[in-house]
This record gives sequence, structure tokens and C-alpha cells, in this order.
Amino acid sequence: MVKSGKSHGRLSISATAKPRELMTDRPDVKGAWEARVITLFPEAFPGTLGLSLTGKALDEGLWRLATTDLRQFGEGRHRSVDDTPAGGGAGMVLRPDILGRAIDHTMQGVPPDRNRWPLIYLSPRGAPLTQDTAQKLAEADGMTLLCGRFEGIDERVIDAYDITEISIGDYVLTGGELAAQVLIDTVVRLRPGVLGNAASAEEESFSQGLLEHPQYTRPAIWQGREIPSVLTSGDHGAVDRWRRERAERLTRERRPDLWSRYLAEKDRND
Repeated sequence: MVKSGKSHGRLSISATAKPRELMTDRPDVKGAWEARVITLFPEAFPGTLGLSLTGKALDEGLWRLATTDLRQFGEGRHRSVDDTPAGGGAGMVLRPDILGRAIDHTMQGVPPDRNRWPLIYLSPRGAPLTQDTAQKLAEADGMTLLCGRFEGIDERVIDAYDITEISIGDYVLTGGELAAQVLIDTVVRLRPGVLGNAASAEEESFSQGLLEHPQYTRPAIWQGREIPSVLTSGDHGAVDRWRRERAERLTRERRPDLWSRYLAEKDRND
């Protein structure tokens, strides 16, 4: 075992071929949702996932996080994990034999049904991450994420392991670790008990097909700008109507793609 020399408070991380659970002193909560991450940089986790509500939930055992260090499956003295692209070109590609060994090891003990435990590769060419996707993943038992590097991974791995590709946006990152943290965060916060107030998740952007309405808090007047009077009227019906109208206006103005889908869905339900 090779110690990384880095620590995250109570979270001491070391590189090992076995998936490394990052919270070893947590309660053993039955049915806790779990994320397993295959990465060349296990020290990147938990990162921001160890903070705030997701960190508190991790500490309480409401969800689990484990990493597999891909480098431990590499070959040779330098634990090589990549090679040049077939057909030529710039960069390097993660080798299928290395990835296969890491996936086989990491997926031990998980349900074979991909609906219950999906295997996901964070990729710019993947399907866009949406709130609906996050909700489906939150209803699974857990998920395994593969963080790419360099020019990506050998396509045969995606085909052989029925891997789902997910993108967090139309841009390219240096590696999949940040994308993995984004995906895990979107999912974990939907798990029971994490946010504390279920209504918070229900009222957020995208949860009802709309962007979220504007939010205000004290002081009542700031730099000459007042909180809209309807929000302090005590009329809950009027507040709900105001929030809906503002959410619809924002969505129509800023996200015409969402607005079109919202109208189509509304027509189907009417």
C-alpha cells in the first residue's frame, strides 16, 4: 500500500487496488447509497463532497464513497496505464486491459442490473446530465464512475461493459474527477435525509421543468432595493402564484429550450 501523504481532516486516503472507502468511522447505515470512483487521482476525493450537507451526510453514513486507484492496475515499473492512439494522432488513450481489471475489481459485490447499479464514464460526448437523470441515479443502489484522462478510453471498454456516458456540459476538462464530483453531488442531495427539507429539492431549478424563481431575504431594503411586497404579505397563495410567474418568465427568457419542453409537457397533461 502506498500512502498518499495527504489528509482531509478525518479522511486519510491511500492508494490501493481495493476500492478504498473514504469514511472509515461512519455509522453502518443499512441501504446507504454508494459511489465508487475509478481514478488516477484518488486524492482528489472527497474534495467538495466532504463539505457542507453532502459531507455531513457522508459522515453520518447516509451515503458511502470509495475510490479505486487505476494506477495500481498499470504495467511495468512505472505502472503505465495508457498508450498511443491506434491510427495515430496526438495524446494518449487509457488501455482496455488496464481499465478492464480495474472495473472487474471495483464492481465486485454490486448488483449486475445496470438500472440498480450503473457504470458511468464521464465524457464530453455523453448524454447531458439533467435533473431527471440525477433523480433516476438517486433511486439506484449506487453507481460506479470512471474518470478518464488524456484523450479518453479505449472504445472497446465502453462496448464490453455496457457503460453509460454522461456529460456535465459542452466543454472539455483535463480529467473526469471534477465531473464525477458534480455528478455525485447532484445525486446525493436527492437522497433521503441529506437536504433535511424535502421541499427544497422539489422547488429548485429544473425539478418542475422550470428555472427557479428569484430568492430574497433580510434586510427588507438593501441599497434602496426592496423585497417584493407580495413575499411579505402573508398571502401564501399570492406568493405561490408570484413565484410560478417569475419562474416561467425566467425560463422563457433565458432557456427557450426548457420553455418549449415545459409547454409541450403541460399540453400533454392538460
